[in-house]
Amino acid sequence: MKKKSLFYIVLAAVMILVSSCGQEEYTKRDGEFYDTFDTHIIFSAYTKSEDEFKNYFKIVKDDFTRLHKLYDLYNDYEGVNNIKTINDQAGIAPVEVDQEIIDLIKFSKEEAEKYSNKTNIAMGPVFKLWHETRTEGIKEPEKAVLPSMEALEEAKKHTDLSKVIIDEDKKTVYLEEKEMSLDLGATAKGYATQIVVDHLKKEGVDSAIISAGGNVEAIGKPLDSDREKWGIGLQNPIAVEDETAEKLFDVVFANNKAVVTSGDYQRYYTVDGQRYHHIIDPDTLMPGDYYRAVTVVADDSGTADFISTTLFLLPMEEGKALAEKAGIDVLWYLKDNSTVSTPGMDQMLKNKGARATDND
Repeated sequence: MKKKSLFYIVLAAVMILVSSCGQEEYTKRDGEFYDTFDTHIIFSAYTKSEDEFKNYFKIVKDDFTRLHKLYDLYNDYEGVNNIKTINDQAGIAPVEVDQEIIDLIKFSKEEAEKYSNKTNIAMGPVFKLWHETRTEGIKEPEKAVLPSMEALEEAKKHTDLSKVIIDEDKKTVYLEEKEMSLDLGATAKGYATQIVVDHLKKEGVDSAIISAGGNVEAIGKPLDSDREKWGIGLQNPIAVEDETAEKLFDVVFANNKAVVTSGDYQRYYTVDGQRYHHIIDPDTLMPGDYYRAVTVVADDSGTADFISTTLFLLPMEEGKALAEKAGIDVLWYLKDNSTVSTPGMDQMLKNKGARATDND
């Protein structure tokens, strides 16, 4: 409950940062819901009328709802073949799926080939062991244990990304081994957010912001008389354990950008006094241990989501090289609570002198 309360506080802070009186013909309006992608989604936009905003908000909610069902690996939905359907048919038969599933899987595979296999959507068998053990550990903290390394190593034998077979002509996906399963948690929410943003742009939205948990994307600039950039708050990892700590440790000022954070403080459990979070290194089969959080600023939310997870699992020098190759800006929040950031990120951070307007 403490984590959820903090989460809502941070999201409220994001809303405060993007709120204002609005220009004469535009008014800033807000909507929110909490029933997709296991997160609280906030949509804010400057529109000329309430009906216009309601239309845009319906697009956001309908798109997220549809994509949630397609990318869900835990639940079945009537008339929908989704990621769970693919996993259930592993080693049995190809599954005909919606094009948006094929596009997401292709995107995830291509990003891994282009940047790093640290983020592997075929790691489902390993992630499932951690998920089940973490869930039980949260239910009964006194009985919390780690998954056995023997079981993890056995599961890893069935995580070959090349055995995820896509037939674009038949629109099918097939997992070659029955022990295989997909887990697109590192890319699905960011990828879905980008789909929603692209849809909104096609419908004529030119000033809006979406916050989907650790995924935030801004469209255009705020239509204020006194601001030129959106302000996006970065959650302070310390505040998870210390309620007296500042809820935000910095603010990113940017327009037409996706800001995505991967951190160790959202989903975790405790075993023998030590916290174990959900971002698992495919090499060690244990949670990544370099940082508390990594924030990425990029043009595309799907890419930002993929790379933020990948960077979380890479040592600093390798991460800097990847950031340069990808052409993205990054802030690393280290375990000693210090930060390291790329030069481009420095120009966007409040603590480095960035402001909502160039005149501030």
